[in-house]
Amino acid sequence: MIMRGDDHSSFVRSARCEPAQEQVVLSMDIPESMYRDLVECQQDLIVRFNVEGRLLFVNSAYCEALGRSKEALTGSVFMPVTSERYSDIIATRMTSLFRPPFACTVEQWIQTPKGMRCISWSAKSVLDGSSAVVSIVATGRDITRIKSEQRAIRKKDEELTLALESGNQMYYTHTPDHILMYVSPRLRALLGCRPGEGKRTWTDYLTENPMNAAGLERTIRAIASGRREPPYRLEMRSRDGRIIRLEVNEIPLVKNKKTVSIAGSVADITEKVQVEEGIAEAGFLIRDFAGAEKRTPGQPVYPASRPKGPLSFFQSLLSRKPDEEEEEGSPGLPENFR
Repeated sequence: MIMRGDDHSSFVRSARCEPAQEQVVLSMDIPESMYRDLVECQQDLIVRFNVEGRLLFVNSAYCEALGRSKEALTGSVFMPVTSERYSDIIATRMTSLFRPPFACTVEQWIQTPKGMRCISWSAKSVLDGSSAVVSIVATGRDITRIKSEQRAIRKKDEELTLALESGNQMYYTHTPDHILMYVSPRLRALLGCRPGEGKRTWTDYLTENPMNAAGLERTIRAIASGRREPPYRLEMRSRDGRIIRLEVNEIPLVKNKKTVSIAGSVADITEKVQVEEGIAEAGFLIRDFAGAEKRTPGQPVYPASRPKGPLSFFQSLLSRKPDEEEEEGSPGLPENFR
């Protein structure tokens, strides 16, 4: 389609920014060829279509992108899409063209001679004197390269997350007000966080264990000073009631001499703590054995602070000296068997 001078004049006159603003009137002192060049020399795609979605005007860039002539495109339906689901999304967003602010931005994947391309459209309605939509003007830009870069970045992020999640450490960040901003997937699963759950403070998961007070104090001190605190331990309760012991290592993130967030890593040491507690309990037993009073020959030796039982009986046997066993002989056996 060859654009006549009066067509370009009407196209420019119809470009209105807001219903309350005056129409842009083409000055008689400016040649229409200047406006024609302004439209036709744009690298961005420029179209105008009616309220039924049929194209009234297309610039050369749009024709070149689709590999079709102006004559073939004029009167065709704007925004052909490849799937019904995508078509519904576009249609829903474009309803804002018929109510304030009479504008919208949508992304459209179209088939071109160069393959599928993603076009970002910024559309604005053209209104008449009664604020009724008479047509729509849209400018589009090819953002396929940007989309490909974003997809590559997401892939790298997924690979990095997989690498991080494969280790023992789990990661998080929270604000100076203790509101969790990021929680790694494994930590979310450990605490039982539900998908789509709103932001919570990390203190919501703490138990009443006195050790938590010391950990909270270190975090508050790090926020106030902007300096890193030594690692500490916390006891938390998951959503299903399980008790979890964590070792926390965190650092304050400071901007303009003010702590803006806390970033840290945690390791699940629940089993390690259970082993430590078992060793500590065994230490008590050993001290009990070492401090027990020496009994007379033939008298079982029990720890003073432990109840008599099978374990204490065997421990008393192991604690007896060899010379005592020789002196006592083998009680309960006949003399001729000793």
